Amino acid sequence: MSPQDGGRDDSRLVYHPAGRDTALRAALEDLRTGRWMSMRNLLAATGDDWGLRTARSQVLATAAARSDILQVWQAEEPDGADVPLMQARVAVERVLQAHRQGRTDAPALARAAREACLRAGRLHPADPVPWVCLLALAQVDERQQLPEHRQPAPEQMLPPGPWGLLGEAHQRDPFNREAFHRMLKFWLTRAAGSHGDAIDFVRATVSWAPAGSALMVLPLYAYVEQYRLQRDRDQLDPLTRRQWTRDHIALDVDRALALWFDQPADAARTPLDLNHLAHGLWAGGRLGDAGRVFDAIGPYATTAPWAHVADDPAAAEREFAWARSQCRNSGAHPVRGHSPG
Repeated sequence: MSPQDGGRDDSRLVYHPAGRDTALRAALEDLRTGRWMSMRNLLAATGDDWGLRTARSQVLATAAARSDILQVWQAEEPDGADVPLMQARVAVERVLQAHRQGRTDAPALARAAREACLRAGRLHPADPVPWVCLLALAQVDERQQLPEHRQPAPEQMLPPGPWGLLGEAHQRDPFNREAFHRMLKFWLTRAAGSHGDAIDFVRATVSWAPAGSALMVLPLYAYVEQYRLQRDRDQLDPLTRRQWTRDHIALDVDRALALWFDQPADAARTPLDLNHLAHGLWAGGRLGDAGRVFDAIGPYATTAPWAHVADDPAAAEREFAWARSQCRNSGAHPVRGHSPG
């Protein structure tokens, strides 16, 4: 059996941004010790597998943003094909960090990052990643001051937003996972919006996306964020605590199970998506189905969503282990009506 089929000992949980991607894991280890060639070689080998390129470059940028490794790479290989892309990625990551910290230099960093993204897009016009980066920057423009962040929506019921940027990414890589997740982040953070806008967006997304797309899991992220916000504001009520058993949420969980997880296996399935689906099934009382997803997760737990829905946010690992144990001990048949947490 493969690890995805549960054929290994998963009692010791693994928390790693690379998940099962061993090549990415090796590049990250080299990057953290100041070596850039594995990063260069990995991106070159990824080629025009746009979904994989998007995912790998995002993880690499998060690590590279903590060092000057890109300056070293550029100095030693000034014509490196992927240097502009990673410069844009790292610039955006630093903007998001500055914005979260409330730093006064965040707007200036955002302007410079935007130019880096546009430059990367000009150099590699077929690549969706620069447009995904521009979508990530949209979430720091909370009042939608830039015209590109308040374009008309393709459907009348959806509000204006960075639809043009999403369209550019989608044109190059249809239903690019990160692009739609960045769009969700935009709806969750904009000053004039509401959580209803985010829900409308994710429901529209699953109506557009084909079977097998990881975007079938996107609504579950929105529901977890809704729960987290109310918990952090001490506004949880009994209905919110039991939201996972409500019909419309159960339908979205069912859709993610049937139209994503139960479709032919996708080698690019992320532990984060699997963990969100396992949580949604478990919290909705679908213990048997959740057990199947936990088997696919193996040891690759993620902090989200468990930290966001636990009473104690520091208890993510305990919450995951408890849920997995319940599901594996429940027998083979799905059970409805129980709503943990």
